[in-house]
Amino acid sequence: MPPTVVVIGGGFAGLHAARGLSCAPCEVVLLDRRNHHLFQPLLYQVATAVLNPSDIARPIRSVLRRQRNATVLLAEARAIDRASRQIELDDGTKLAYDYLVLAAGSSHSYFGKDEWERFAPGLKTIEDALEIRRRVLLAYEAAEREESEEKRRELLTFVVVGGGPTGVELAGALSEIARHALKRDFRRIRPEDARVLLLEGLPRILPAFDDDLAASAVSQLATLGVEVKTGARVTAIDATGVSIGAERIPTRTVLWAAGVQASPLARSLGVPLDRAGRVLVEKDLRVPGDERVFVAGDLAYLEIEPKKPVPGLAPAAIQAGAHTASNVISLLHGQKTRPFVYKDKGTLATIGRKRAIADIRGFKITGVLAWWAWLLIHILFLIGFRNRVLVLIEWAWAYLTYERGARLITGGGNPK
Repeated sequence: MPPTVVVIGGGFAGLHAARGLSCAPCEVVLLDRRNHHLFQPLLYQVATAVLNPSDIARPIRSVLRRQRNATVLLAEARAIDRASRQIELDDGTKLAYDYLVLAAGSSHSYFGKDEWERFAPGLKTIEDALEIRRRVLLAYEAAEREESEEKRRELLTFVVVGGGPTGVELAGALSEIARHALKRDFRRIRPEDARVLLLEGLPRILPAFDDDLAASAVSQLATLGVEVKTGARVTAIDATGVSIGAERIPTRTVLWAAGVQASPLARSLGVPLDRAGRVLVEKDLRVPGDERVFVAGDLAYLEIEPKKPVPGLAPAAIQAGAHTASNVISLLHGQKTRPFVYKDKGTLATIGRKRAIADIRGFKITGVLAWWAWLLIHILFLIGFRNRVLVLIEWAWAYLTYERGARLITGGGNPK
């Protein structure tokens, strides 16, 4: 019987690891608690009503349907027993493996303030995106009905916590919704008067970019009307506002983009973890002391340089997944594994319509050119021809008309 390689996680790393084993002499089992692969870099566009969930997601079974040695299981892994080489699933059953690729990803981190989550949803899943979209659109609906000018201002104040790429993209998109997509839809309020604030606890936003590009991003956000506050550490969040020390910002809509925490599944490995819960892997992405367990994607911590780890970006996860598959194949043939070498192909962040920044192999660009580069690269990384076509059509329509085609309020709750 051929050996079994279990891949936990259908994200970028897990999916590319499974696909990389398509011709390997093994059985591949891909395990995920969701039935779809999600293109997370465009998730904020679902949250801000540009795209529909199906535009950036594809069923994992559909992706792997032609891979004869691949089986897909819809289940959640609860713990890993490396001694017996078994994975405990959510229904109590156990799944045996010969080799394991752990690519379970990460979730939101509220830095010990988990009670903030109900007031400030993060953005990691389709459900998160739909909840954010619901809250944003309901805020405008509630403002239209509100008689008090003070409460209207609170309802039309949107606060994004976290100045990384996700926070910057969310803030820019929220401002564009107010200024363009909703401008002519209401009679009693002026959506374009909405206030959007971006809060970052560090001295500047976008720490992964150099100072000049970060400064350009602040300038481009300012032209959209986004207020950027740096050195602003949030001390409290509740149903009526955000506190930064003694300063209080009244608002009914707070969005969280400030931190991530690795999947708790890593703790069951019994190996050293960093402060964010990531596994301190060997150079070939294996778990220390175990030749049969690999960790890839956001769950792995590997330094490129001292104190500079491989970034938690889609290209890095794709490279790690493909490299892990190559190393598993080497082990199946009795050969040595190779160390993972991350190839930095650049970093991009979009800010809004014809506004972006990019650092592509040391070549720094901003504005329209960076925006076009961002569009092209994200289309290329999408999985599936259908998704690429749909996203292109939606983007073209939004560009030509300023409309947001996915402006539907779904889920529970009414304006308050």
